[in-house]
Amino acid sequence: MGDIGQVLVSEIAGTGVLMTLGVGVGANVTLARTFGKGGGYLMVALGWALGVFAGVHVAHASGAHLNPAMTLGMLARSAVPGGPAEYAPGIAITASTTAAYLTGELVGAICGAILAWSVYRAHFDKHPVPHDKLAAMATGPAIRSLGRNAFGEGVATFILVFVLLQLALTPSALGPLGVALTVLGVGLGLGGVTGWAINPARDLGGRIAHAILPICGKGSSDWSYAWVPVVGPVVGGVLGGVTAQLMS
Repeated sequence: MGDIGQVLVSEIAGTGVLMTLGVGVGANVTLARTFGKGGGYLMVALGWALGVFAGVHVAHASGAHLNPAMTLGMLARSAVPGGPAEYAPGIAITASTTAAYLTGELVGAICGAILAWSVYRAHFDKHPVPHDKLAAMATGPAIRSLGRNAFGEGVATFILVFVLLQLALTPSALGPLGVALTVLGVGLGLGGVTGWAINPARDLGGRIAHAILPICGKGSSDWSYAWVPVVGPVVGGVLGGVTAQLMS
């Protein structure tokens, strides 16, 4: 399998696992008549962090980006003098491999969201509040102020990408555990404003799944907000990648 095929398969599988567990915990906490109903924000944060932990293990062959913000952050880092020439060992940073990462992340996110929905389908259909059905699959702000929401997503993603790239340079070798703990820390510290997408594929994949799936009484997919968890994380990820290289 060539680099592009390896990246596609690895990122689809890893991001799919991440989204299955992440959307699953969102549904478990939010929807009617689940055993996790009312589990709260900490349960959601832990569920997403553990989803990241599992996804990183699954996608080890591609370096487990699982996130366009991470891919674009590494691309930006490579443009700084002295920056790396590879996304992962043996995978050069090229237009083709970049496209493979971005495609795999989005396809995996959509597939994972659909799989989680299929498990919780009866609960989606029986839940009486349309907004909650979207909240189980995609992010939304606690207080809607699109500029501030985008800024919050950008700061949170900057911290994520910057810390993970610095973590890769340390001798601790925490690997997937370090990634999961960083995601958990960002979620607990900065996620209360927007629900902490920090990943364009995570939100866009879940929102696309919500839009196309036959969910009874699902309501709007809130596309007017959809740019926030895409633009904010992309800008934050690029800045995080550049800053990491400047400090290396």
